[in-house]
Amino acid sequence: MNNGHTSSAGTQGADPARRPVAPGRRQRRAEETRLRLFRSAIQLFAERGFPNVTIGDITEAADVGKGTFFNYFESKDHVLGVMADIQLSKIREYVRLAADGSHTIQSVLHQLALRLVEEPGRSPELARAVVSSFLASDVVRGIIEDQLAEGRRMIAQMVAQGQKVGMKGEPAEIDPRLKKKTVAIQYQQAVMGTILLWSLYGEPPLANWIEDSFQHFWRAIAANRQEQQS
Repeated sequence: MNNGHTSSAGTQGADPARRPVAPGRRQRRAEETRLRLFRSAIQLFAERGFPNVTIGDITEAADVGKGTFFNYFESKDHVLGVMADIQLSKIREYVRLAADGSHTIQSVLHQLALRLVEEPGRSPELARAVVSSFLASDVVRGIIEDQLAEGRRMIAQMVAQGQKVGMKGEPAEIDPRLKKKTVAIQYQQAVMGTILLWSLYGEPPLANWIEDSFQHFWRAIAANRQEQQS
């Protein structure tokens, strides 16, 4: 795999969805604590295996009181559900970005793919721990199934937008003959399959792998502009 591909979208060099926000201090502090617990837990799962990590281990690693854990999670299993929450919040960001019409759908989907691999891309061990824990826990699997369905719905929304001819006659970016739900599933397959394979090898960085995967995915769904203009 290599990182030699470039997209024709002119806005993909910088992430357009990273916009400043100003949440309240209490909300920001709560979110920081939740993420610290999550990342501490994930790191421990990677090092010791999911069954061998206790809630006490997690709170000690996160440097918070044990009772604090239950302010954010129902159980140890639910910690892994945060991964799905994080991914879903990223998709929501890009749905809003796509809706404002200032960026191509290609650049939006491209940057989203890179954002979706940030957490699992911290290390191959981490990615393997997350994948294996999803498979081992019925509770987490149920959470993930629901979140994946919601993610597909939002991705399909962006796909549908890319299948429309622009108000000024710009050609559609995505082949309008394709079913938007099918394209959304294929997008998820490209991202999740790439994470799984990368977790087995670890080199080059996951961002390089996802770059190649996205370029292949985009070539498969891109509209033929010559056909539209004929």
